[in-house]
Amino acid sequence: MFFKRFTGLFSNAIGIDLGTANTLVYLKGEGIVTREPSVVAVNKNTKKVIAVGKEAKRMIDRAPPTIAATRPMRDGVISDFDVCEQMLRYFIGQTARKTLFTHLAVVIAVPYGINPVSKRAVMDSAYRAGADEACTLAEPIASALGVGLPVGEPAGSMIIDIGGGTTEVAILSLGDIAYAESIGIGGDEFDRSIMNFVRNKYNLAIGSLMAEEIKIQIGSAMPLDEELRYEVKGRDTVTGLPRSEYISSDEVRQAIENNLSNIVESVKRALEHSPPELVGDLIDRGITLAGGGSQLRGIDKLISDATGVPAFVGDDPLCAVANGTGHYIESDNWRSLVSQ
Repeated sequence: MFFKRFTGLFSNAIGIDLGTANTLVYLKGEGIVTREPSVVAVNKNTKKVIAVGKEAKRMIDRAPPTIAATRPMRDGVISDFDVCEQMLRYFIGQTARKTLFTHLAVVIAVPYGINPVSKRAVMDSAYRAGADEACTLAEPIASALGVGLPVGEPAGSMIIDIGGGTTEVAILSLGDIAYAESIGIGGDEFDRSIMNFVRNKYNLAIGSLMAEEIKIQIGSAMPLDEELRYEVKGRDTVTGLPRSEYISSDEVRQAIENNLSNIVESVKRALEHSPPELVGDLIDRGITLAGGGSQLRGIDKLISDATGVPAFVGDDPLCAVANGTGHYIESDNWRSLVSQ
């Protein structure tokens, strides 16, 4: 069925990019109004939520035993339904306070291929968090809309959205998905690979926040003209004492090499399994990258070299999915963009 479009004084719609790493909320008529980490800090004894978003993320690996700072999303789907509902309630409540509307419709972007049970769970969480109407939108379509790809045309467009928990690879035409694949590799897996590499090579235990910072500061998918170095701080796994070590961008590439290879193989499968006419369109249109992982240095060149198809990072890649849900609820031609 098609998502019902609400109009009038007492109705409003929001789009939610419920990501593994970050949650973004698009308010109809205003744009993105919330951009926070998908993290919730809960008191283990009282079960009370202490913090959500940025404040909760700062508690990861730093909180006392009585506080659990966790991400309720894993690989793009809900791993903790109760915590996710509380997180959604918080973000929806933040948005609702910005308006005088009483009837709220919610569009939530979900990974391609999500099973019906998980999809239903996402919608139920939205309803319990305050939505009056809810529907889901496949992330590849949302991301493609968000970067401005002409998905409604009778020609092939390709999007690669590298998020925190998943990478969505899709070829689209005529407002629908011709081929898509979602793999459980994203920014979080990059971070885990860096953590393991540093532990194995330097006997140094680091947390996920330090690994993320390494990835951002010196991570790359291709050799750099001038390799970079970064000071890593953590705990010596032998002595248990604090210690620092310098790691190079070349070493970071070694750490995430298998992750990148799996993404490249997914892209190749999409090209191999799609109609030749649509694949031929990509020679002129190229492959568009989005998501936080698209900002890894040289990843567009890595994909271009591996496929022979031009690849480039789309506009505002971090907000692509959220902007796509916004395009969906704002467009006068929304019915022709996607069917549910």
